[in-house]
Amino acid sequence: MNRIALVVSDVDGTLLTKEKLLTERAIGAVRKLHEAGIGFTITSSRPTLGMRFLIEPLGITVPIGAFNGSCIVDPALKPVEQHLIPEAATRRALDILGKFGAEIWLFTSDLWLARDPNGQYVSYEKLAIRADPTIVLDFTSYLSSARKIVGASADAAGLQRCEAEMQEALGTRATAVRSQSYYLDITPPGVNKGTFVQTIARRLGISADLVATIGDMQNDLAMFHVSGTSFAMGNATDDVKRQATHVTASNEDEGFAKAMETILASAQ
Repeated sequence: MNRIALVVSDVDGTLLTKEKLLTERAIGAVRKLHEAGIGFTITSSRPTLGMRFLIEPLGITVPIGAFNGSCIVDPALKPVEQHLIPEAATRRALDILGKFGAEIWLFTSDLWLARDPNGQYVSYEKLAIRADPTIVLDFTSYLSSARKIVGASADAAGLQRCEAEMQEALGTRATAVRSQSYYLDITPPGVNKGTFVQTIARRLGISADLVATIGDMQNDLAMFHVSGTSFAMGNATDDVKRQATHVTASNEDEGFAKAMETILASAQ
């Protein structure tokens, strides 16, 4: 394994359990990274407000990446770098999600907007990000301030087809990739978890070859591709596992902590 100077972790399906909990073993593993002089930060499809509760217990001192890395904030949640989805791409994305019958959410810098307070995944998202949605009749007033759009659907195969059509329709105008089997995220163009890794590495004055990344979904592949070392979670799909340099246990079996312990063992 390459010498590691920084670890960048995904959150859901990786750092957290299915119940959206941070285990004591995970906290202890990150503490040991800090003690070994190895930096640590997180990037996620979550909005900024949904990552706040992780900063203190993990002792994060470098910027974090929300909205799949398209919004970078410091540990006090002050903006470092932010991007918007072009309005025309927002309109097109909403049309396609509607065609596939997905539940639609729109996130601005500080709001989670939803049209149905009883949507299938609303309660799950509330638990995950520890915030409530703002209910609106439509998204018209927010089309020019979208930082992320989410299509939520229990039809995993249908959402995969929606992802393919969305990518073809939007091209380079926005990034469309699934963050869960039931969530399709549309985020600003030209920025992703991979560009986040590169940005943080530059800020710290290290090569991306000295960065280890860990994740479980398709939106994590962008950071796998630019980092020197990558870990796929045991709960990841086979496609994600094939593109990682290592595979760890699942998020229900302390896979994150075990990966960090592997990094620490290699540093001794």
